[in-house]
Amino acid sequence: MSDEDVGEPIAYTALQRGTAVFAEGGVAVGKVREVLGAQDKDIFHGLVVHTQDGDRFVAAEHVGPIHERAVALRLDAEQAAALPRSSAHPPLRAGGAGETVEASLGELRDMARHAWERLTRR
Repeated sequence: MSDEDVGEPIAYTALQRGTAVFAEGGVAVGKVREVLGAQDKDIFHGLVVHTQDGDRFVAAEHVGPIHERAVALRLDAEQAAALPRSSAHPPLRAGGAGETVEASLGELRDMARHAWERLTRR
């Protein structure tokens, strides 16, 4: 695979669903199902990759260069095949674009605190 085939390097935030994912040596692994991260904090957690054996979670430290039309993993084909199912790592996005579970939990925590303060008149 040449640099022309994969396109220009891009940030994880520009990565599109359906982009091809390759293990070391150019072995096709699957396609991007979901990009996991907290864009507002510029934190990339990893990818959910759709493979022939189901969706797999790839932690950020195993994701190599990201290009317009391909993502390279820092794993060989055998390691890629042994990746955990994505259900073991639920998506970190919830709700609207860029909203994270962390942010949603923070909002719930604030609402609960305000409700408690009202009830106890603090």
